[in-house]
Amino acid sequence: MKKNKPLISVHDLSRFYGQERAIENVSFDLPYGEILGLLGPNGAGKSTTMQIISGVIAANNGSVNIAGYDIQNAPQQAKQNIGFLPEQLPLYNDLTVDEYLFYTAKLRGIKKVNLGEKVTSCKRRCGLETSGKRLIQNLSKGYKQRVGIAQAIIHMPAVIILDEPTSGLDPKQILEIRKLMLELSKDHSIMLSTHILSEVEAICDRVLIINNGSIVLDQYLKELLANGNSLESTFMRLTEDNT
Repeated sequence: MKKNKPLISVHDLSRFYGQERAIENVSFDLPYGEILGLLGPNGAGKSTTMQIISGVIAANNGSVNIAGYDIQNAPQQAKQNIGFLPEQLPLYNDLTVDEYLFYTAKLRGIKKVNLGEKVTSCKRRCGLETSGKRLIQNLSKGYKQRVGIAQAIIHMPAVIILDEPTSGLDPKQILEIRKLMLELSKDHSIMLSTHILSEVEAICDRVLIINNGSIVLDQYLKELLANGNSLESTFMRLTEDNT
């Protein structure tokens, strides 16, 4: 895939729950090899946006294109190009890491002849080489996050969507997951939702701020910081009216 090719194209996305607006007229692109940080106060529309893009829920209006496939008109092809890690990890605690990854690989349609190779490669990329026989319930939270990321990339998707991937981790685990995300960005585009401003500053190329269901900032971090602004002051200024 070519650099700067949009792997996510979102156009005029809106979602309402009755009369209540979750998001409205949200539009942006995510090129190949880029890490996009999605920021916003609680209830701003971050999770709704990510769930629509990943095909978990449908939009009322607008379109989402993933690697050339419309999420509504060609959902199977579009979702094959997505790896999604929700905030609540989709793990089965009574399985070993190997059992779980073989299971998720089969769900993703990976051929039986390739299963072992895919699982081994995925464990290596996520630092799980020695954890295959361990029960997931016995892993630390940091290693459970690694398993969650592993299931998201087992099929080598073009796009990885991560919702609060370092939530609840200790400082060492946070640094390890950030390093993993930077490594993954060499082969994937990553969309990252977080409440941690320093995390966006540490690993993201670009920041998208949502407030009250609308995008209030879409800018490359280098440009933002070069103008003498800080991410913290910009975030506070753009979200001060949030209730």
